[in-house]
Amino acid sequence: MKFEAKIRVQYYETDSMGIVHHSNYIRYFETARTEMMREAGFPYDAMEKAGVWMPVLSVTAEYKMPALYDEVISVFCWAEKLRGASIDLAYEVRGEDGRLCATGRSSHGFTDPDLKPLRMKKVQPEMYEFFSSMTEEE
Repeated sequence: MKFEAKIRVQYYETDSMGIVHHSNYIRYFETARTEMMREAGFPYDAMEKAGVWMPVLSVTAEYKMPALYDEVISVFCWAEKLRGASIDLAYEVRGEDGRLCATGRSSHGFTDPDLKPLRMKKVQPEMYEFFSSMTEEE
């Protein structure tokens, strides 16, 4: 199951050639992840009020083809691996014509505000089930 977020490339996100600067792909990943969580009923502000944080443990990106100024890109996000207190997410960024612009991955912990790991199956079973339904692995 892949979530899709559509994002229009802004001028300030590009270099003098009209190509998206590499640093912005990490921001696109975060936008897709945030929108996926919101659509699933787990917006970050509500999670944090409930005492659940999702700090980034690592993030990587591979660049394939440039995304361009004013293009509406599709950023896909899905869960690859769910463990008791962490999750690995994957991303694809595609141009309007479907070309693959970038891929990426991020790893997140589930913690309380003091950054102590939380076992999501116990603490937030609905969220655990949502992520579990997106992946074959646990």
